[in-house]
Amino acid sequence: MKSLALNAFPRSLKRRKGSKAVRASGRIPANIYGRHGAPQNLEVDVKEFDTLVHSAHAENILVDLTVQGDAKPQRLALVQDVQHHPLTGKVLHVDFHEVKADEKVVVHVPVESTGTPVGVKTGGGVLEHVMFKLRVRALPYNLPVRIEVDVTNLEVGKSIHIGEVPVPADCEILGEKSLPVFTVAAPKTEEAEATPAAGADAAKQPEMLKEKKEDGAAAGDKAKADDKKAGDKKK
Repeated sequence: MKSLALNAFPRSLKRRKGSKAVRASGRIPANIYGRHGAPQNLEVDVKEFDTLVHSAHAENILVDLTVQGDAKPQRLALVQDVQHHPLTGKVLHVDFHEVKADEKVVVHVPVESTGTPVGVKTGGGVLEHVMFKLRVRALPYNLPVRIEVDVTNLEVGKSIHIGEVPVPADCEILGEKSLPVFTVAAPKTEEAEATPAAGADAAKQPEMLKEKKEDGAAAGDKAKADDKKAGDKKK
């Protein structure tokens, strides 16, 4: 993974009012923290950060953070968290996790499929994407942007598990090796699809019969009433 340059500035304004003032000036409130130094309040330019995010084309972004006028001017960091406004989508706050180039880190990396499974082509199955991210441990510069898995040979009823995912160079994929990442599910049969419909009809049937029975009882009661009325007239 390549690192991208980003400028930052020490932030003296804190809390809610301070954050509003920072945003009003065209900057984003930020923090940087890590094992090798005390947390620090920063701010970054809105336009510069937006450009960095769009140029990265990745969920995990590694930055060379240059802090203006700071005793520790340049730091290597991962963009740990980005908070957005729920309505406008504007960036409200950014967290940076400071890392060392020679120390391994653990991040979640997106996993994607390539190819069309034979179980889908010839067996009518459906490819199910079970896990969308995998935990990867590696040095910061060795972190992959994404992990691609070839599912071409996957048959109906078969799966590709974590332990079968090709490991990127100088990386380690963490997690239970037997957990499925991709699987091809068997197609639904016509009989299975028809069963719920038949069950629904069966469930409705007693209600219809009951309604007819009630109609018949009402007709019988009416007939009895008419016979009694006729008898009264004869008398």
